[in-house]
Amino acid sequence: MLVFVTNKHGEALMPCKSRKARLLLKQKKAIIVSYEPFTIQLLYGSSGYKQKVDLGIDLGAKHIGIAITSEDKVLSKGEIELRQDVKGNLETRKIYRRSRRNRKTRYRKPRFLNRVSSKKDGWLPPSIQSRIDNTFHWIEQFALLLPKPILHIEVGKFDVQKMVNPDIQGVEYQQGQTYGYHDVRYFVFARDRYTCQVCKRKGKILNTHHIIYRSKGGSDRADNLITVCTDCHTSENHQKGQILYGNG
Repeated sequence: MLVFVTNKHGEALMPCKSRKARLLLKQKKAIIVSYEPFTIQLLYGSSGYKQKVDLGIDLGAKHIGIAITSEDKVLSKGEIELRQDVKGNLETRKIYRRSRRNRKTRYRKPRFLNRVSSKKDGWLPPSIQSRIDNTFHWIEQFALLLPKPILHIEVGKFDVQKMVNPDIQGVEYQQGQTYGYHDVRYFVFARDRYTCQVCKRKGKILNTHHIIYRSKGGSDRADNLITVCTDCHTSENHQKGQILYGNG
């Protein structure tokens, strides 16, 4: 593992190996200035030999991939996990605020028309805004710790609906697989004719079952779900050798 290094003026130098960093700290020639990422600052003058450094960023919905290379050598690489709780926290806040409004708090002044909408031009949903802010934060963080890095950002754009239906166009993008149904579950039930796909019976309480398990990379798309009744969708049927075992 490499350690980021700055000179005594705070300017970025080439990263060093962890062993060298331990020796510098033990000899009190450097101090720790940051733990995430781990960075030390030299206490003596050093011009520092600098090489060409490339900083690669691979954007994702849940993780950001980081790779630092120099002269065809990988100096460091890793993943940064992005927050996935923004939407849930906002929903919780909404519930608390709603319950507070309904309480009899006569000492509170009424608040009705004194709020201005915060949705200005360029507004993004909080979850997406959080992802963008985190991405720029870490790019700036690594840019300060490396000597004049060259930034490379990999952006992948996929038309998922066109991958499923190559002839899709126009308004068909708004009329996806589950168009006209309350949610994916009801579409799956209707597609399977409200029939359990294990015992082939109707009139039962129904669940949706993932063909490829979420833990193995399966999605929540309708083509990865089947209808299974509660009598068949049991933990026993998921055991080894049973009908639902291993189909994911």
